[in-house]
Order: sequence, then C-alpha cells, then structure tokens
Amino acid sequence: MGPCDNRWVSSADQHGDAETPASGTAPLEPTETVVSEDTVVVRRSPRYLNFMVVGAVAGALLAFLLTVIFPQNDEFDPAQVFGFLLLGGVTVGIAISCIVAIVLDRIVGRSATTVVVDRLDANSTRALEAPDPGSDPQSSNENS
Repeated sequence: MGPCDNRWVSSADQHGDAETPASGTAPLEPTETVVSEDTVVVRRSPRYLNFMVVGAVAGALLAFLLTVIFPQNDEFDPAQVFGFLLLGGVTVGIAISCIVAIVLDRIVGRSATTVVVDRLDANSTRALEAPDPGSDPQSSNENS
C-alpha cells in the first residue's frame, strides 16, 4: 500500500477519532484472497488511432500549404484545388503514419517481458463483537 492509498482508512481513522474495540465495534479490516495465479506477457504498443489522427492533420496542413504556395489555376477554383489536395493529403498522411506506427510496434515489441500476476478477491470485514446496548445506531420502536 502506497503512502497516499487511503481506500481502507475511514475518515474517522484519518482524524484520529476511530472507533475502538471497547466501544463495541472494530474498524474495518481488509482481507485479500488469491483467486488465481497466471503468467502474462507485458509489452508496450503504439496507439494506432493517435498516429492516424496526427497523419490526417499533417496531410490536411500539407494540402493547405500547397494550395496557398502554388499559383492559382484558371480552370479550378482554389477551394476545389484544396479539396482535391485534401483528399490525397489526408489519405497519404494516414498511410504514412500507420507505417510509422507498425515499425515502432515491431521495434518496441521486441522488449516484451513475462510477469506472474495474482488475481485477488478483496473483501472488507468487520470484526464481530458484542455491541454495547446503549450505542445501538438503529432506533427501536418497542416503546411506542
């Protein structure tokens, strides 16, 4: 458990006024049971969607730059030229970025490691003790 892991600590425990066994109840005690143990291979891989988005944006920027840099054509409107270049630029950008992602996956894929993992079943139980009759949190309607 790390220094900032407070999932098993109640707010009363953090402030120092936790219930004690003398008051009738004990604080929660975490228990963990190992359900199974497996061996898995862990490796990093690139996120292909991110590479494709970057490639599409780069292709769109290239299409815009080519439309602005080259002189205007008498046959086509600048918006038409940009549209044609956009189709080609986005397609080529996505293709190149996917090839880069595949190459990176092959390079990084060589550094795969094998680890043993445990599957845990975490339960929290409250120690059962005789409750104090005066500290019963539930109201009784016997006298009404």
